[in-house]
Amino acid sequence: MEIRHNGAHLDLAGVEDLSGEEFGRGPDLGRALGGRELSRPVVLLAHQPVFADEAARHGVDLQLSGHTHGGQMFPLTAVTSLANPVNSGLGRVQDTQLYVTNGAGFFGPPVRVGAPAEITLLELRSPLPA
Repeated sequence: MEIRHNGAHLDLAGVEDLSGEEFGRGPDLGRALGGRELSRPVVLLAHQPVFADEAARHGVDLQLSGHTHGGQMFPLTAVTSLANPVNSGLGRVQDTQLYVTNGAGFFGPPVRVGAPAEITLLELRSPLPA
């Protein structure tokens, strides 16, 4: 989907979660990105940060993810940090920026230690002219 604001343009795309593959409904980047104008930046919504490797191969500029809950508490913080390219916050996978929110909820026990709940507000800006 193309989004226009104050003369700037970007594409917003989303994919099914990786866990949907067991039901025949996994992520399809070809479908999500097909037919778009390649000169526009693209923001991808993909639940799991591990999908950023695939997104980077397809030229995605920014992937927004959740899934990790920031690790929620030790020892899960160590496990999610090992399993994902970014556990919480902003990082990079090749040329793709990846932002992972801790989210407002939790998985399993209703406890968070060292991974506060958050609702993220992102402000996207176009790059300055060279």
